[in-house]
Amino acid sequence: MSVAQRKFFNEVAALLDKRVTAATTDGKSYTGTLVGINPETMSLCLSEAKGEGGQKLHKVVLNGNVVAHVFAVEKPFDLKALSERLEKVFPTMVKFYEGQGFIWVMEKVKVTEKGVVEGTGPAAERVQKVFHLFMREMKT
Repeated sequence: MSVAQRKFFNEVAALLDKRVTAATTDGKSYTGTLVGINPETMSLCLSEAKGEGGQKLHKVVLNGNVVAHVFAVEKPFDLKALSERLEKVFPTMVKFYEGQGFIWVMEKVKVTEKGVVEGTGPAAERVQKVFHLFMREMKT
């Protein structure tokens, strides 16, 4: 697999568990949470979806052959900006793994868009405080 293909699939995978709108080749569109994707066929599975007429659908599975476009409904989390903020608090101790969607701080605290997901102690508490402050600032 080429670097470009890997990057493409990483971008598509980053949409998992996010609100998206999928437009089909026959002009229909569905908005819901992307819960599954087949990278070989680009088939999608949306949950808690709505059709064009506001019709509520528990699950929608779209064959990749009919998917024309997929749009992200919500603004993506800016993990890079968070890593830059953490770098100011923890100089030279922050590693940003963009493709994998996480940040390592001091090689023992793992941070994602959900906050601290791995690590404990004072360093993890400080990272979580920086995360919460960052989140508050992004909402304003």
